[in-house]
Amino acid sequence: MKSRSWLLIAAVMLLTALPLWLAPRPAPGPDGQPGEVFAGTDSQAQKAIAEIAPDYRPWFTPLLEPASGEIASLLFALQAAIGAGIIGYWLGAAVTRDRMRRAAERAGCDRAD
Repeated sequence: MKSRSWLLIAAVMLLTALPLWLAPRPAPGPDGQPGEVFAGTDSQAQKAIAEIAPDYRPWFTPLLEPASGEIASLLFALQAAIGAGIIGYWLGAAVTRDRMRRAAERAGCDRAD
C-alpha cells in the first residue's frame, strides 16, 4: 500500500477512536452508580416526563418491547442498514438509468449522421 493509503487509514481510525476517548464521563446517578455515557433519548425523555408530570400515564404501549438495550440498538442498526440499502439501490438505479439514457442518445445521434 502507498503511504497515503496508510495515512488515510490511520486518520479514519483516529477519528473513530478519539471522540470515544475524549467523551466526558457522566456524573454518578442518585444511586451512586455511574451514569450511561451514551444514554438514549428515550430514557432521557422518560426522566423528564416523570419530573414534569409525575401522574402521566402513557396512552400507547409498544407492540414489541426489546428485552435489553443491546437488542434495541441492534434493531435500530438493522433499520438503518435496510434504509441505507434502499437508498443505495435507488441511487444506483438512477445513475444506471441516466447512463443508459445518455448512451441511447449518443447512439441515436451517431445513426443520424
